[in-house]
Amino acid sequence: MRISTKSIYENATTQLNTLQSNMARTQTQLATNRRMLTAADDPIASARALEVTQSQALNTQYATNRANANSSLALVEGALSDGGNLLMDVQTLVVQAGNGALSKADRNMIATEIEARMHDLLGVANTSDGTGGYLFSGYRGATIPFVQTDSGAAYQGDQGQRKLQVGSSRAIAISDSGSAIFENNRTGNGSFQTVMVDGNGGAAVASSGSVADATKLTGHNYTLEFKVAGTPAVTTYSVVDASTSPASAVLTDQPYESGKQIAFDGASFVITGQPAQGDKFEVKPSEKESVFTTMTNLVDALRNYTDDAAGRATLSNKLNTASEGLKSSLDNILTVRASVGSRMKELDYLEDSGSDLGIQYSATLSKLQDLDIVKAISQYATQQTTLEAAQKSFKTMSGLSLFNYIG
Repeated sequence: MRISTKSIYENATTQLNTLQSNMARTQTQLATNRRMLTAADDPIASARALEVTQSQALNTQYATNRANANSSLALVEGALSDGGNLLMDVQTLVVQAGNGALSKADRNMIATEIEARMHDLLGVANTSDGTGGYLFSGYRGATIPFVQTDSGAAYQGDQGQRKLQVGSSRAIAISDSGSAIFENNRTGNGSFQTVMVDGNGGAAVASSGSVADATKLTGHNYTLEFKVAGTPAVTTYSVVDASTSPASAVLTDQPYESGKQIAFDGASFVITGQPAQGDKFEVKPSEKESVFTTMTNLVDALRNYTDDAAGRATLSNKLNTASEGLKSSLDNILTVRASVGSRMKELDYLEDSGSDLGIQYSATLSKLQDLDIVKAISQYATQQTTLEAAQKSFKTMSGLSLFNYIG
């Protein structure tokens, strides 16, 4: 069979090109440490690798979000810590203001110091998040949360909590509403409050009281009024339910004894000191009050103090009311701070889980994409030897010619 010179050259060229192409492909695999250079190399593995790569990118973004969330929560926790310390300082000043040996000037100085603490607390409530927004303004991040007013401070934000996606199925709150922190404070003992009516002329002081029977609490407003009559003077008190129409009597002309428990409709409290004719106390459900209102009322009480029996009783009642409000405010801040701490701890757990997941994704991608180096080097060496042999044989065959033998 005769083979034309053209066929020999074409076949040899095709084979050499194929061998060179295979060798170049192996060299590229070694350079990139990738088994698959195109999806055609392994369609199923390529599709799986794409899915894993996308999941790995999401996991990386979640890790970035967790770092950002941790930073934001650290700012919130730091601000709440400062706020708690300020409230504890004010509580100490309230105890100091109750010292009967202090003069009006001394109490004015304490009032000035409490006012300064209130301004400091207002600064804490208006803490910036470091990116041009505010920590405690809810969704209205660019709006300053609190603006000072004559009665304390007015909240300008909303009730929202900004959240960040930190996992495939977990979005975590990275802020808290300033209203929930600084305005969500229950007056009195949390269930009801005993408040002196302005204008009392006696020396009676009421305690915050406690709930004697929660099932009997009505949530109504009551008025307790004292009567002083007779010789020698006998003091009695009556209690009416002011929430009914007309007001209905609950207790009538009960003998008053300083320090003796007064109880009705599930509420229980104590009044000490000697009341005057017509003195009144209100017993009403606890309400939400801003800590700035509490501190403003406290400052006013100290500055308006009068050094007589009625003035001292009025101050004692208002100091008790302020102390209850400050305790509620501090408890509320500590509760929110505990919530922030639990979120930061959850982020730590999610970070550990995300790190483990990232390792799993990397291992899966390695199995799908990475090259068997030993096998590839061996294959490269074989391809190189084959190509060299093919080149030498082609050189020899291309040199065959009948003219070499005609002489």
